[in-house]
Amino acid sequence: MTKHEGLPVAGYRPQNSLNVDLVNRNKANEERQLRLMEIDQKAGDVDGRWLAVAKTHLEQAFMAWNRAIFQPGRVELPEDATTQPGEKVA
Repeated sequence: MTKHEGLPVAGYRPQNSLNVDLVNRNKANEERQLRLMEIDQKAGDVDGRWLAVAKTHLEQAFMAWNRAIFQPGRVELPEDATTQPGEKVA
């Protein structure tokens, strides 16, 4: 299985082809749903506030799903070199 380098973003690791395919599938499905929402909005009597809530929750759901697949990790910070776990940072 092909390994793809991680994003040049802290915490992201290399991914296999299956994970990349799953996230790409999710991105396409998210776009389809967002376009349906735009059609509904243009069609007429739709409560824009609730549509905005739906859009936000849809985006959050796909973001969470994609994070579940890619499993980004926590990152080290410059101040970690001078503090111990649980120690208060001034």
